[in-house]
Amino acid sequence: MSVSALLLAVRVASLNLCTDEYLLLLARPQEIASVSYLSKDRLESPLWRAAAPVPANYGGVEQVLKHRPTLLLTMGGGGRASALIARRLKMRTLDVPPPANVEDVATNLTRVATAIGDPARAAPWVRRLRALQAAEPRSSRDAIFLGGGGRSLQEGSPAISWLRLAGLRQRLLPGGRATLETLLTRPPAVLVQSNYRSGQVSAGAAWVKHPIVRKLRAVRLTADGRVWTCLGPLMIPEIERLRRAAP
Repeated sequence: MSVSALLLAVRVASLNLCTDEYLLLLARPQEIASVSYLSKDRLESPLWRAAAPVPANYGGVEQVLKHRPTLLLTMGGGGRASALIARRLKMRTLDVPPPANVEDVATNLTRVATAIGDPARAAPWVRRLRALQAAEPRSSRDAIFLGGGGRSLQEGSPAISWLRLAGLRQRLLPGGRATLETLLTRPPAVLVQSNYRSGQVSAGAAWVKHPIVRKLRAVRLTADGRVWTCLGPLMIPEIERLRRAAP
C-alpha cells in the first residue's frame, strides 16, 4: 500500500457494545482500531471471536487515541463529550442512535458503511432484512418473550416488531413482566426464552427454573439473549433462526 493510501485509510473505533456490532460486521479487520471490552466477552456478544484480536476500550475516547482512529462510533451516553474531544483532535465521529424500530437498523447499517467509505457493504444485510419483511407470516401466534426473573418486553419495544417478523405476537404484559400466575393460568402458545447468562447463579436465573416455567405446555424457542440487548443487525440472523426453529 502506498504512503498516500495509508494516510487515507480509515481506522474506526467503537465505544459501545451496540456500535461494535455494526463495526465488526461491516469493516475489514485492518480498519478496526478498537471495540468495547464487552464485545470480547462471549457471554455478551456473539461476535467475540471477531473482536478477540482487537484492542479493547471501556467507553472513553482517551483510551483509543493510541490506536490512531480516524472515525469514532458512539451511541448516546457520553457521545457528546466524546464527539467534542474527537473534533478537537480532528477525528470524525458518527453517533448511531439506538434503533426505535426495525427500519432504523437498515438506516444505521447504511450510515455506518457510508462513514467507513463503502456504502455497498450494508447491502447484503439490508437485502436479508428486506427478505424477512417480504416473507413476514400473515398470521402470528401468541407468544411471550421470557428473560430472567420474568422480564419480558415493554409495549412499544422494537423487539416486538422483530418477533412479528418471526410470526410471533408478543402478548402485552403489565410492566413488561410475566408472572408465574400468568404462565400457569394463561400460558402462551409459544415461549421464547432468553438464554442470556442462563448459567449464572442469580435470582433471575432461579426464577426461570421454577417448576411452573419448566413444565409449561407451550412451544419453546430459545433466544440468543445477547443480541436482544442491542436489537441491532444481529437480529437479522436471529429472526431467520427463530423462523427455522418454529414448528
